[in-house]
Amino acid sequence: MAFTDASLVALRVFREVAERGTLTAAASALGYTQSAVSRQIAALERAAGAPLLERRHDGVRLTPAGRIVLRRAADVVDQIDATARELAGLPEESGHVRLGWFATAGAVIVPRALALLRETHPAITVTSREGSSPALVRALRAGTIDLAVLASVPPYRSLDTETPPLRVQVLTERSLCVAVPENHPLAHGDYLDVADLHGQRWIAGAAQELQMGAWPGLAERPVIAHTARDWLAKLQLVAAGCGITTVPRMLAPTVPPGVRVLPVRGGPSENRRVVLARLPQPMPEPVARVAEAIREATLETDAR
Repeated sequence: MAFTDASLVALRVFREVAERGTLTAAASALGYTQSAVSRQIAALERAAGAPLLERRHDGVRLTPAGRIVLRRAADVVDQIDATARELAGLPEESGHVRLGWFATAGAVIVPRALALLRETHPAITVTSREGSSPALVRALRAGTIDLAVLASVPPYRSLDTETPPLRVQVLTERSLCVAVPENHPLAHGDYLDVADLHGQRWIAGAAQELQMGAWPGLAERPVIAHTARDWLAKLQLVAAGCGITTVPRMLAPTVPPGVRVLPVRGGPSENRRVVLARLPQPMPEPVARVAEAIREATLETDAR
């Protein structure tokens, strides 16, 4: 079997696996069984005459041959989809931009950027989705999104090890803050000292990210009183007096009543970056306009 005989279904499945990072996640997204996904990948590898995925305990990683197939597969699938739209009498979506964002950006930057875009370039259609930064990097590589607003933490390493490197622009870098109930003893000043954080009860992220929400520089194991994946849930728990949590400074204008967001002094600086990432290739005009709106929205956020 030659690679020219590879099926479109197999290419779609392969792109989904590359984006999701596991066969199980790809099967769930596609509505297939895991065995069906495995069969499609096996058929594509036979056609390629080489392994396309390295199976690991934590998921899959593209082989050099897999990176070649992914790059071409994304182009093929997009062209087929464009052809189907034309045959159906629909206009080509030349003004369609696919955007990915991590949770904090979705609460502040992305809504403002889309509002700006509606005013300046209303013909551009943006579809977006939330995801973790690693998942969105995979989506960029798979060609299922055009731009991604990502979180980056020290020491600010490359977003992945694939080549060519992604094109990354730092949108902002701000210090991490702490959200406390307004009637909490720590809420009466204009800032917190890092020593004040010892012995506090923390509201942190869900199971696999327990430290998200506890101050990173603590010299002790944090006491996790509650876990929640959603930012709003964490902040409502703070407002109810159930504990305190870390929060990016940009979220300060969005906190519910009963919560104060305070900077922390003393100890090592805990900064966080927001970055805009894309594949290292010329941007189509609609993508460039969306990127420009995101940069402008970030500047507005920083000015507050």
